[in-house]
Amino acid sequence: MKLSLVLSTHQAQFEAVALKGDFEANVARIAAWGYDGVELAIRDPALVDIDALARIASEHGLRVPAIGTGQAWGEEHLSFTSDDATVRAAAIARIQNHIPLAKRFSAVVIIGLIRGITPQGQSHDRSVAYFREAMQACGEAASGSGVRFAIEPLNRYETDLIHSVDEGLSFLDQVGMDNVGLLLDTFHMNIEERSLESSIRACGERIFHFHVADSNRWFPGAGHLDFASIVATLREIGYKGWISGEFMPKPDASSAAQRAIAHMAPLVHQ
Repeated sequence: MKLSLVLSTHQAQFEAVALKGDFEANVARIAAWGYDGVELAIRDPALVDIDALARIASEHGLRVPAIGTGQAWGEEHLSFTSDDATVRAAAIARIQNHIPLAKRFSAVVIIGLIRGITPQGQSHDRSVAYFREAMQACGEAASGSGVRFAIEPLNRYETDLIHSVDEGLSFLDQVGMDNVGLLLDTFHMNIEERSLESSIRACGERIFHFHVADSNRWFPGAGHLDFASIVATLREIGYKGWISGEFMPKPDASSAAQRAIAHMAPLVHQ
């Protein structure tokens, strides 16, 4: 297992991103703090220079394990489950446009908030159907590329669609594609799961990526979650992927990032 930190390529409204601002300077800081990689939060791949991103990451010895896509929902309101077919099509196209970028970095494409929230007057079943169709379209577009998608169960206060690991696994069965799996996030799991360890075991090889934040959405070690047990369970199921820090920049961004790796590195790099 390796450790990465979420970094936005542009200024973003989403609060649970520890670092924003000067991209190259932040990449240098992440490397200096001892992280193995940088997870990129990208609203629109058309707005980034892929070669420049690759050069900067490579110069600092960092991998790019995953690409976050939620800013397209937060800042443009693109949604897989909108009641507007044009919006749904734009959301699918946006995620499909991440495929060449993800292939370049061998990165997972994260499906979080872009799934949306069921609009007023639309049934939950209809939203689930739209979500399933969107994931099938994205999975088919990535077929043969090696690119995988990781759906993140989000807590009940952020969406009405896919809260728990059980719901996520059931939805994967509906999608029926080998290149679509789950991203588990300890902050959301702490709200929705009876046991984080049992839920991790239930997922097994269907975990494509893993996020860490403590119970208060601060850096690991700032709340009450048992990260030693969580990492041990990931090791038990044979998870060899990435653990990425996605937490609030509290008390400040630099302190949060440094205290996170101080807490996690001894557990991960055993």
